[in-house]
Amino acid sequence: MIRIRAGSARRMRPGAVFLAVGTGLFLRARRTLLRELRQARAVAGAAQSVLLRPLPASVGGFRLAAAQLSADPGAAVGGDLYEVMATEHGVRVVMGDVRGHGLAALGTVAAVLGSFREAAHDEAELAGVLRRLDRALARHLRGREPGHPAAEDFVTLLLLQITDDGALHALNCGHPWPYMLNTRGAEHLLSTDVLPPLGPFPLPADLTAVPGGRLRPGEALVLYTDGVADARDADGSFFPLPAVLSESTRDGPVSPQTILHTVFTRLLHHTRARPRDDAAILVLANPGHCSTRPTPRRGAGNCATSPRPPVDG
Repeated sequence: MIRIRAGSARRMRPGAVFLAVGTGLFLRARRTLLRELRQARAVAGAAQSVLLRPLPASVGGFRLAAAQLSADPGAAVGGDLYEVMATEHGVRVVMGDVRGHGLAALGTVAAVLGSFREAAHDEAELAGVLRRLDRALARHLRGREPGHPAAEDFVTLLLLQITDDGALHALNCGHPWPYMLNTRGAEHLLSTDVLPPLGPFPLPADLTAVPGGRLRPGEALVLYTDGVADARDADGSFFPLPAVLSESTRDGPVSPQTILHTVFTRLLHHTRARPRDDAAILVLANPGHCSTRPTPRRGAGNCATSPRPPVDG
């Protein structure tokens, strides 16, 4: 039997008390930090729902699905942005990618999206919309202090306009061109008319939207950010986006939600659920039975909407 002397026991009591107090303080601090982290994530999620608000299932007669994935495990938001709006000038679409990701890019996303949501309705020409976005970004960056993570942000941006007859026009500021999905598979819409990203350089005096063909009934457009196309696996191989898109339409036209789900499932498998950059995808399909003209109800088209897609930005 082990005997503990009375003097030793007396010396041990203060140490045990300090250990118990220290453990209690540590556990309390840990609970406080976890609670604050949950609150921060809830705020970030609320901010995302305001900035990248869920798209309706249909806008201007086109079926939609969109989602984004942040590369920052501590943030529910990223530096990617998108929006689709039915206007009297046609359906207008923006897809953009802010330098950097996570919460640091949130203010820039807000500045660009807020400007687009007004300019898309106000400006008769797509060039006017782009100039408004450029001015909004410049004002936002001037308000940043030197050394701020977003003080030198730039944005790659793709603006699209789809008129009543399905004609496409685009202005591209350093952003990946979309894919057209049809019975032939995935066709990359490419043009040499690409402007620099918004931010570092002034826009040219002459801005002319580039014709992009026509979105016919049964076809779909897939817009994306470079976090999708540049994603690599453990061996350094790029994500095969065109092959995945072609496979998704092999058996005929499918819903935008199915295309979105297929691409993101394959993307997460390719990167082992560890994407290194923010990734966003927007799918816009022409079902071929509705007009692109807006109705008085804001943001809705002339065709009956279907239930909201299960995966949405």
